[in-house]
Amino acid sequence: MTGKVVEVKYQELSIMDTTLRDGEQTSGVSFTDMEKLSVARILLEDVKVDRIEIASARVSEGEFLAAKRVMAWAKEKGHLSKVEILGFVDGKTSLDWINSAGGKVLNLLCKGSYKHVTQQLRKTPEQHIEDIKKSVAYAEDLGISVNVYLEDWSNGMRNSKDYVHFMVSELLKLKVDRIMLPDTLGILDPDETYEFCREMIESFPDARFDFHAHNDYDLACANVFHAIKAGIRCVHTTVNGLGERAGNAPLSSVIATVKDHLKMETKVNETQLNKISKLVESFSGIRIPTNKPLIGEFVFTQCSGIHADGDSKNNLYFNDLLPERFGRTRVYALGKTSGKANIKNNLEDLGIELDPASLKLVTDRIIELGDRKETVTIEDLPYIVADVLNYEDSESAITLINYSLSSALGMRPSATVSFQIKGENYEATAAGDGMYDAFMNAVKSVYSELKKPFPKLLDYTVTIPPGGRTDALVETLITWEQGHEFKTRGLDSDQTAAAIKATMRMLNLIEK
Repeated sequence: MTGKVVEVKYQELSIMDTTLRDGEQTSGVSFTDMEKLSVARILLEDVKVDRIEIASARVSEGEFLAAKRVMAWAKEKGHLSKVEILGFVDGKTSLDWINSAGGKVLNLLCKGSYKHVTQQLRKTPEQHIEDIKKSVAYAEDLGISVNVYLEDWSNGMRNSKDYVHFMVSELLKLKVDRIMLPDTLGILDPDETYEFCREMIESFPDARFDFHAHNDYDLACANVFHAIKAGIRCVHTTVNGLGERAGNAPLSSVIATVKDHLKMETKVNETQLNKISKLVESFSGIRIPTNKPLIGEFVFTQCSGIHADGDSKNNLYFNDLLPERFGRTRVYALGKTSGKANIKNNLEDLGIELDPASLKLVTDRIIELGDRKETVTIEDLPYIVADVLNYEDSESAITLINYSLSSALGMRPSATVSFQIKGENYEATAAGDGMYDAFMNAVKSVYSELKKPFPKLLDYTVTIPPGGRTDALVETLITWEQGHEFKTRGLDSDQTAAAIKATMRMLNLIEK
């Protein structure tokens, strides 16, 4: 390290998202062609990242068809230069694959450490460069631009810096747009990241470098932060931090950190981050941890009554991560740590006003339920209020009289349902893909005849208490959408019965 100050060129900070390539290397994740197209479209047009990496060449026929479909869309929308595919130093094979798919940008995987080039490829650095030259020359013939990944660059900087400098010097003699510096095994800490990235920039001021972090030590976002401080002006991310092993730097965390701590702007539309996170969660099958910064279910939820009280007195417990920035809203949770201020905020959202004595009774009941580890939601409040204050049963508007469910081998499940709406009896029979689906179809048929609105079911989860036996109670939590999202739950020893209870609670909520 020389310690001299070098002006960093290309000051605009850009994001390359590799959810559809590196993120797909998460164990058990495989996107269909339609899913890849949907994610690509939202990343480029709604979230507005600068570039995306969508596939690896030669992987499979399905990967080829997906890449071809995304490329056809990108060509129509003028995004071809923003869509990249990983390829290998394999003569013409990868490039022919990319060219046939309609791709125009190759991310060429080269070796960034002396150990990799000599032990995996069993070649000298000079031989490896000669092979790279042939690939770059053929790419130019095809009209495909080239970026280069220096695989295992972080170990290269630790153990074989001369080799890394040799590679970069030789690559800069070729028609290569970007040199991408991956911490392939996630070994770096923030200090090393800064030092190594700064060395690259000072040694090669005319090069355009990307930094690609992995999260093995849970330092990916911190390492991205220090790479940018060192002068790197393009970093790689994945939605929800998907990726091999512990994953990559999460898109949402990087964007918030860059804006709030580095005071730098990107083209990314923050309000769309939650949208793309939920979509990728659905397509990948990998659930977002509830406490995942910015995108987790509970990260904008205040549980403490002290915090709710402070928020009502000039937002004393707010920080710069306002939920509205990310297309979300603040929630005040209900549980044993809830104080009167917390519960009062939720009641006000429902339009319910209680005198101090009644509010104390409701608070005591919620604390009691919290001690029993019961889940209390804002939708439960009317029922708790009715129960505690001996009001008329809030479910009386719609009452389930009886139902019959049947399932037989070779036949679709069916349900006959009888229920009462404001004193009027209704009955319907319907089939479905399962017994609960049949029950829902029967109820929907009545609502359709009455021309009454019916919410869309967004999510359905079943929870069994830890250590429970097969006859233990199960909780069914259903998320609905009708103008806004809301949840209802049912508790029963039978999963379908619990779901029916949650549904009846929903019907009473929308009736009100």
